[in-house]
Amino acid sequence: MTGATPAQRPAGRPRSQEADTAILTAALDLLIELGAAQTSIEQVARRAGVTRATVYRRFADKTELLVRALEWANHDHDPDFTGWRDLDHMFGDWAEHLADPRNRRLLRRLYGSVDDYPELITTYRSVNGGRRAALVREMLTRTRDLGLLPPDIDVDVVSELLSGAVLNHLGTHRDGESAETVKRYFMEIMRQLGHRPPVTRKR
Repeated sequence: MTGATPAQRPAGRPRSQEADTAILTAALDLLIELGAAQTSIEQVARRAGVTRATVYRRFADKTELLVRALEWANHDHDPDFTGWRDLDHMFGDWAEHLADPRNRRLLRRLYGSVDDYPELITTYRSVNGGRRAALVREMLTRTRDLGLLPPDIDVDVVSELLSGAVLNHLGTHRDGESAETVKRYFMEIMRQLGHRPPVTRKR
C-alpha cells in the first residue's frame, strides 16, 4: 500500500502573504550578502521569485523595502513589547540578539551603510530609533531612581555609551559568543559606570 501524496500548491506566483515573506527574506539576504548600495529591487524580485511590479506594489522604493525588512527582522512593531523589567532583562534581550551571527552581519551592514547608502540608516532611525532610544532612557532612569545607579548620572550619556558598546562588540568580538558572555559584557560596562544590582535578602 502506498502512502497518500501530499497536495502541492500549483506552480505560479506566491500568494500575497507568501510574496510578502519571500520579498522581505530576499531583501534581508541580499542586504547581508551585498550591502545596501549594491542591492537592487530587480535582484530582490528575482531572489523572491516575483516580478518587479509585485515588489513595487508593496514598496515605493529600495529604501522603504530595506527599512521594512529590518523592522520585520527586529520585530520593531511587536504590540506586546512595552519595555524591559530591569537592566538584567534588557541586556539579556540585547545579548540574545547579538549572539545570533545573522543578526550581527545584518547590524554591520546597517551601520556600514552610513557611507555608501546613508538614507537607509537615516530613515530607519527616524522611523524606529526614537521609540527604542526612549525605552532605553526610561529603563536607565528607572534604574537610577531606584538607587542602583549614581544619582547624578546622565542617562542620555549612558545611552550613547551603550550604543557605542554595541558597535564595539560587533567590530571587535568574534561571532559565536554565547548570549551569557555578551550579557556579561554589558553588565560589566554598567558596573564600571556605578551600577550596583539590587541585593536579594535571604529569608
